[in-house]
Amino acid sequence: MTLSSHRFHSIAALTLIATTLAAVTGCHNVTPAVKSSANNAVAVHSIPVDVMKDYISGDYASTDYDKRAQGYDWVGVMVRAESDQQIDIKVRSRSDIKKQTCQFDGKAILMGQDAAHGTIFQAQANDSTVFFQFKDNMLTIDSPDKYALNYFCSGGGSLAGEYQKLTEDLEV
Repeated sequence: MTLSSHRFHSIAALTLIATTLAAVTGCHNVTPAVKSSANNAVAVHSIPVDVMKDYISGDYASTDYDKRAQGYDWVGVMVRAESDQQIDIKVRSRSDIKKQTCQFDGKAILMGQDAAHGTIFQAQANDSTVFFQFKDNMLTIDSPDKYALNYFCSGGGSLAGEYQKLTEDLEV
């Protein structure tokens, strides 16, 4: 299987997962119903802020972050809880000895969570939907539009990929 078809299958699976999560999410913490523009009640699911801060908030990095002392390029993601349904995301690449190649600042809203898929947030970036999936101390960034995340990086890089949660602060 080529990298391109593997990525397509990953994106298709993530899109299917996100759609399924949105349809069947069973969160135990539900905020009061709010009114949509059509005046229909819409239930809004949330995650307690303390859980967001402990489980999701933190710094994440690509695999080459461990080799930064040897001059390897890396990408880091700083995630902070803004509320029980929103996170602030900052993506930065190495800038200490090389010109920074990736940068993104945005906010993502909670889509849903379950034991099988973890917690998924989504954002709009570069006219595309971006998914941020948190599970087992890993962050996966993906989009149905495989080129949308290249916009934020130079030299053919992309924000798409997997990032490991760090135990220390990211050295930007």
